Amino acid sequence: MAAMLAALLLLFGLAARGPASKMKVVEEPNTFGLNNPFLPQTSRLQPKRDPSPVSGPAHLFRLSGKCFSLVESTYKYEFCPFHNVTQHEQTFRWNAYSGILGIWHEWEIANNTFRGMWMRDGDSCRSRSRQSKVALTCGKSNRLAHVSEPSTCVYALTFETPLVCHPHSLLVYPALPTALQRRWDQVEQDLADELITSQGYGKLLRALFEDAGYLKTPEESESAEQEGGAQGLVFETVESCSKAHKELSKEIKRLKSVLTQHGIPYTKPAETSTSEHLGSKTPIDRTAEQLRGDPGLRGNTL
Repeated sequence: MAAMLAALLLLFGLAARGPASKMKVVEEPNTFGLNNPFLPQTSRLQPKRDPSPVSGPAHLFRLSGKCFSLVESTYKYEFCPFHNVTQHEQTFRWNAYSGILGIWHEWEIANNTFRGMWMRDGDSCRSRSRQSKVALTCGKSNRLAHVSEPSTCVYALTFETPLVCHPHSLLVYPALPTALQRRWDQVEQDLADELITSQGYGKLLRALFEDAGYLKTPEESESAEQEGGAQGLVFETVESCSKAHKELSKEIKRLKSVLTQHGIPYTKPAETSTSEHLGSKTPIDRTAEQLRGDPGLRGNTL
């Protein structure tokens, strides 16, 4: 009886309210995983390192701090000069992909000309990092014109800008400080006087571009690739190695006791010899290695 009375009261209440109003559905804009506060931190863009300093022709510096996008198929590509290249999937899937295709690294230089901008150390792709090369071409406005993937995890972008329409806009020599221009002049003179070989000429020019900040040294490139990735243990002295070994042994002993305390079985890994750890590497004769290389000089000129 009480249940029937409650049902009648509910019906009378609904009738008093009048006809039911339609529910209003509001679609929130999709952030595609970029800076979405509702996604876990691991789902957001996480660069492995900071971009390299801004370098190159001074008239291109005004592009720093700006970004240009292009939508192709279901992906939005974004190029931020001197910063990075990113890719965002334009779907409403809960796990829509957003990733970094490269971080500003260095210029590509050929024939005294800035040929392109290399963006390296992007998100992991199998056993390596994604990277992108951005070619600068003349255009009526600043815009990202084309994106392709010529090989796996390597992207090619074309950026149009009126800043490179002048035939000398991408020449390297005018962009150099006066001191480095004089240094280049001396290299050219040494080549003309046959004091250096063509290979030595190339090495000296590369060193000059590295000093200008246009190219990265092999050591800097290797260090950048290792940032954010797995690295092996490196010890400078035997003492530091022994100390680390003692600490690891202590930690292993502690973990074993925890497993035993909770009745969790564990197996001991197979033993490996020191030679297996180190490998059968033979010492490298650095002197002979240097002699086999071309120092770039003709005769005893230094």
